[in-house]
Amino acid sequence: MIEWRKLQNGSDIRGVALEGIAGEQVNLTADVTAMIAAAFVRWLYERAVDRPVTVAVGMDSRLSGPALKAAFIEGATRAGADVRDCGLASTPAMFMSTVDREDPVTGGVMITASHLPFNRNGLKFFTRDGGLDKKDITAILDLAANQPATDAERPGTVTSWNLMDRYCASLVDYVRRNVRTADAERPLQGMRIVVDAGNGAGGFFADRVLQVLGADTTGSQFLDPDGLFPNHIPNPENRDAMLSVCKAVKDSHADLGIIFDTDVDRSAIVDGNGEPVNRNALIALIAAVVLCEHPGSTVVTDSVTSEGLTAFIERIGGHHHRYMRGYKNVINEAVRLNAQGTESWLAIETSGHAALRENYFLDDGAFLVAKLLTEAARRKAQGKTLVSLIRDLRKPVESREVRFRIADADFRSYGLRVLEQVGKEVSAAADMEIVTPNYEGIRVRCTAPGEQGWFLIRLSLHDPVMVLNIESDVTGGTGQIETRVRRMLSAFDGLA
Repeated sequence: MIEWRKLQNGSDIRGVALEGIAGEQVNLTADVTAMIAAAFVRWLYERAVDRPVTVAVGMDSRLSGPALKAAFIEGATRAGADVRDCGLASTPAMFMSTVDREDPVTGGVMITASHLPFNRNGLKFFTRDGGLDKKDITAILDLAANQPATDAERPGTVTSWNLMDRYCASLVDYVRRNVRTADAERPLQGMRIVVDAGNGAGGFFADRVLQVLGADTTGSQFLDPDGLFPNHIPNPENRDAMLSVCKAVKDSHADLGIIFDTDVDRSAIVDGNGEPVNRNALIALIAAVVLCEHPGSTVVTDSVTSEGLTAFIERIGGHHHRYMRGYKNVINEAVRLNAQGTESWLAIETSGHAALRENYFLDDGAFLVAKLLTEAARRKAQGKTLVSLIRDLRKPVESREVRFRIADADFRSYGLRVLEQVGKEVSAAADMEIVTPNYEGIRVRCTAPGEQGWFLIRLSLHDPVMVLNIESDVTGGTGQIETRVRRMLSAFDGLA
């Protein structure tokens, strides 16, 4: 019995594709993938004007990728779609296949599970309107579960498509058009830039983008695809991954370092001193670039961004709209703001998902880097560094995240009761203040002398977990804040 809904992870599909980790049973099999492919084609036919439906499919470096890609192609062609096999690709490129200027497809699919362990895999879906939303994934899984897959009268065809050549060329063209140096073809000449792909799909950026633009990529590492990820997790939020790329930058005396996640929809950078520029610092950096181009516009972020980031954005003339966790939530909120007349050009999560209005509001780690490199090249010509843009960003002295498992079967109701109780206790405290507006959980400003910071407690989007994020401007402050919050939670024996 296939438990279809367990394959849904928000706006993606994710599952266990390989054996190898105790207690994790394979549920994303070739047969399941073929059925999902047929359901996606039926879903597209219900909405598509063009006939026949065409679908582009690519994969990251995961070991299960080739088998799942073959199964997806079989299911899609049997359902009547013409399929373009893009081989090793990136998630942003698969979206770009739907808006290709010469020959767009009806739908794009990326086989990936982002930074998850080697035994996992999944699928991300796109149309020319962007990535599918949660309700769309639910509809596709319902089609797979409830409608028998029948072969189309005309089975689809399969062709190979070197999509990554087009995608890389678009990035190269973007940098060339916007840097405007004397050497128009090689505007990054004289810059040494280290790339760490973590053995995911992002190794292309070194030779097919940076070297073409004239950069020296000496010191780049882990560019070759390897689905076992033997060196470190390809994840800009992972401590070991960031330490590794920081060391590579120092050892190579590079101007900048770049790190991608497995499927290249997230990224972060490292400055010339080997210091990481991720999370709040990355948001501040790209916000500074965007607000120079669009003064007074709104930057949409997720809920856990810092007070220092808000102050920085406001100081340089922007507006900070702190919204919910979840990259699709952040992107959709920016789209909504624009539709109602509030100008927003940047939607970004602390995880490294960054989407720009000029790039279809697509979370594209490589485009984010290309935009930052454009600014880096301009500033280098002026004798300045890229990160000097954020020298005034105030950083907290301490930060931490604490996760509490919810044992109650109805974890959502339980979590809401927890939030209600925290709200009551905070309202009664003289040295705490509930921050508004706030769109997720409860955010609290802590003004006690030994605390001087804030905390956010929220219910996880998908899991039975309460997440507590804390920042403080004084040494020992996060510990004191955590102690107070734990006292507030002491009556809830369903938290662990």
